[in-house]
Amino acid sequence: MSQKVAVVTGANKGIGLAIVKGLCKAGFTGDILLTARNEKLGQEAIAGLQSEGFKNVVFHQLDICDQGSCMKLKKFLEEKYGGLDVLINNAGIAFKNAATEPFGEQAEVTMRTNFWGTLWACHALLPILRANARVVNVSSFVSKKSLDQCSAELQAKFRNKDLSEEELCLLMGEFVQDAQAGDHSAKGWPNTAYGTTKIGVTVLSRIQARVLNETRPGDGILLNACCPGWVRTDMAGPKAPKSPEEGAETPVYLAMLPEGAKEPHGQLVWDKTVQEW
Repeated sequence: MSQKVAVVTGANKGIGLAIVKGLCKAGFTGDILLTARNEKLGQEAIAGLQSEGFKNVVFHQLDICDQGSCMKLKKFLEEKYGGLDVLINNAGIAFKNAATEPFGEQAEVTMRTNFWGTLWACHALLPILRANARVVNVSSFVSKKSLDQCSAELQAKFRNKDLSEEELCLLMGEFVQDAQAGDHSAKGWPNTAYGTTKIGVTVLSRIQARVLNETRPGDGILLNACCPGWVRTDMAGPKAPKSPEEGAETPVYLAMLPEGAKEPHGQLVWDKTVQEW
């Protein structure tokens, strides 16, 4: 049997780095690919992990916003491992509250990484998932909060169990256009770029789980979105109540669900508990 392999995106610091450590401590038996856009920062993270005794961690460059970079990683995984066992889509960005960039620009930049980047990574890597693979898309409790701030019409669309990936992509594109035109609030959108992108990630996860049920029934693959909580990182700031290690607990729990488990699947999970959507 081919050696097992896990991929964690955006993993050179913060929650991503804590997830890599968490997988090691949880006894993941194969290689763990720590990926990051910046090779120097990625290699420094690997050196730090290896000095702590985490030996089964390997660096691979990945920019999720570059579809070519995603496909290079797919090719590497196919050639070296023959497939993929765990994918944790952690990479994401958020503008600070004090950011001076226009809201339309914040919407476009945040959407490109958090939603489109996650989608492109999935398009490249989901086709090579092995049976019993685990996929975790790191979303946020802000996705639920932001959904509640949407118009009733948008809420109904985002909760529609038959919504397609194409329809979701159109909705995410509409938000950016409305944000750039300055009338997103009038069109029923919440006043948060980050929150809206994470609505996209949570709903995408629900769609992907449904598609896996249809296209790979019996393969035992589980795919979920999760909220790590409010975590002390460069992104969330020093006042957050959770440490990166605490933030990594739910993603690692979902990645290590035992073979034969049937659920959770297609859910938003927070503190290891399924949330209502």
